[in-house]
Amino acid sequence: MSVLRNLEAKLGGLVEGAFSRAFKSSVEPVELARKLAKEMEDAKSVSVSRVYVPNHYRVFLSSADREQFASYEPALRKELSDYLLEHARTERLALTSRPAVEFLTDERLSLGEFGIQAQLLTAPEDQEEAPGPEAAPSAGDFGHTMVYSPDSSARRLDPEPGAPSRAVLSTGGRRNVLTGERMVIGRSRDCDVVVDDVNVSRRHAELHRDGTGWRVVDLGSTNGIKVNRRRVDKAQLRHGDRITMGLTDLDFELE
Repeated sequence: MSVLRNLEAKLGGLVEGAFSRAFKSSVEPVELARKLAKEMEDAKSVSVSRVYVPNHYRVFLSSADREQFASYEPALRKELSDYLLEHARTERLALTSRPAVEFLTDERLSLGEFGIQAQLLTAPEDQEEAPGPEAAPSAGDFGHTMVYSPDSSARRLDPEPGAPSRAVLSTGGRRNVLTGERMVIGRSRDCDVVVDDVNVSRRHAELHRDGTGWRVVDLGSTNGIKVNRRRVDKAQLRHGDRITMGLTDLDFELE
C-alpha cells in the first residue's frame, strides 16, 4: 500500500465516525498531505552527502475552514506528521527531527483555500531523528507562503503591508536565510554560509546588515569577490545581484 493510500485509509476511519458528520470544510485532508509533500520537496537543501527537507510546517486556513478543523486538529496533525515522515524515508530525504504540523488562521484566505509555509529547524543533539556526524544546514526562517485553491493555480501569498523583506543567499540548490547583523562566507565549516570550493578562502567574505539592506565585504581573500562579474572589495547588495567567489556563484534575493 502506498504511503498516500495508507493515509487515506487512516483518514477514512475517522470519516466513518463523527468526523464525517461534522467535517464539512472545503479543504480535503488528503489534498493537504499532497501539498505538504510537494512543499517538502520544493524546499530541499543539498549538503555534502544528504538532501535535507523542512521539518516544521504551518498550514493556514480561512476562518470558516479552521472552525471545521478545530476539534480534529490533534488527530490530523499526527496523521500528517506520520505521512511526511514516511514520505521523507521513502524518497530518501533527510530530516533533523520528526515533521511538525501546526494550523493557523489567515483572514486573507477564502473558503477552500489553504496556505503552507515550510522551515528547517536543527534538532537537539539527543533528538531521535537527528543526523549523524555530518552537520545539518543552519536553521532558517519560514519561507514564503504558497496558497492552494481548488479552482485556480498555486500562488504566493504576498506579505502583509509593512512586513520587512527577507534576504536570502542561494547557491548550489541551497538557500541561506540571512539573519542577525553579520554572516561570514567561506570554505571553513565554522562559517555561517559554507562554500565547498577550493578556490574560496576559509573566511572569504562577510555580509553585514547596513541599515535596512545588506553589504558584502571582502575579508582579504586570496581570489577576491565579484558582484555581477565586477571585481569589488565591498558593495551594497540589491535584489538579483550575483556574488562570485572562486568558481561559485551566490544569488542575493529579497522576498
